[in-house]
Amino acid sequence: MRQLSRRHAAVLLVGTALAWAAGTAQAVEVRFQRVAEGVYAHVGDTGPRSADNEGLNANIGLVVTAAGAMLIDSGATFQGARQIHDAVKAVTKQPVKWVFNTGGQDHRWLGNGYFAAQGAEVIAHADAKPDMFNRGNDHLQGLKATLGAKADGTVPTLPTRWLTGTDERLELGGVVFEFKHRGGAHTPGDTMVWLPQKNVLFTGDVVYVDRMLGVLPVSNTKRWLDAFAVIEQLNPQVLVPGHGSVTNVATAKADSQALLLALRAHMKKAVDDGTDVSAAVKSFNAAPFMRLLNAAELMPGNASRTYLELERE
Repeated sequence: MRQLSRRHAAVLLVGTALAWAAGTAQAVEVRFQRVAEGVYAHVGDTGPRSADNEGLNANIGLVVTAAGAMLIDSGATFQGARQIHDAVKAVTKQPVKWVFNTGGQDHRWLGNGYFAAQGAEVIAHADAKPDMFNRGNDHLQGLKATLGAKADGTVPTLPTRWLTGTDERLELGGVVFEFKHRGGAHTPGDTMVWLPQKNVLFTGDVVYVDRMLGVLPVSNTKRWLDAFAVIEQLNPQVLVPGHGSVTNVATAKADSQALLLALRAHMKKAVDDGTDVSAAVKSFNAAPFMRLLNAAELMPGNASRTYLELERE
């Protein structure tokens, strides 16, 4: 994937935006709800990507400070990012100074180009870089097939600032941001954003509630559970998951951690016993988790990929 320079990307993206001056009717509504003083969340659709939700089937965060705002994830497309920005403007007059990508999934970062063109600094963990580079164009092609013209203008644009530690700290306008990375989860770059002064945690794709999580070929369920250990230690008053309603630690554990623990325990025994993957998938007791949205579609792949991960371990 070739990344355009910021200047060239800005020229291309702004020029493309002007070409749409008349605009098109938008089906998805981006709206930030207050979860703490100066902290907001947009709760996205819990279904799969569709033309109706414009690929934005994930949650987005916003933190407003005296020195500017930080956006947590930039959306799936250029046009979607513009709608996110409009929603930010409905909350605050502060400019978006920072955009943080919590991981390498499309709706976490493919809106970067829009915000880079507005002058925002885009930040992510360095472990996300290879994943973004390798899968960015594939993500974009998939979005184009689903969204058609609503994906126009989107250019995969990598962050310009990379964090490298397991625990990093930044401050903007007196607000402290702590970034918690444990080697990946749903994607290799998955990183949580902890606001200690607000007692709010944005988990990105470490936590799914209401709907079933997805174990991908790039996922790591062992490290995913390491991230859950951090959640339990922090014990946030407000937890904003990557998908689903704003929630608490108990619900996050019930809807995500319990599934990961069950999958790993079952598949480890299957691997140790020499059970083949097909039989291991069929014998997994998925009943406690079928209450989650999208479970029927996602459960077989989650089970088989966890088996393959345990086999590699």
